Amino acid sequence: MDKGRIGPVPGQIVQVLRGRDHGRHAVIVEVLDDRYVKIADGDRRSYDQAKRKNLLHLQLLNEVSPEVAESLRETGRVTNGKLRHALARYQNNRGPDAQPKGE
Repeated sequence: MDKGRIGPVPGQIVQVLRGRDHGRHAVIVEVLDDRYVKIADGDRRSYDQAKRKNLLHLQLLNEVSPEVAESLRETGRVTNGKLRHALARYQNNRGPDAQPKGE
């Protein structure tokens, strides 16, 4: 791991680097161990069908959804609506300059 890099935390937003969902954003809903996490986006991948992913295949972003993290801490679950809301808010906060440019 990189120096100064902290481990993944529940509620953290990630970008998928490998696999079918390449380029999509998701939220960490469970940390399994130092190598694997479960991610969901509340839309294509619901909380109940969270995907197990290797951390090497994810880009950990410096954004943690407080609502998702609190819900997971308090109840051990999160609604798909909260996941969608957290990702929509992240996308909106990035602004138009952060959108990838097409060719």
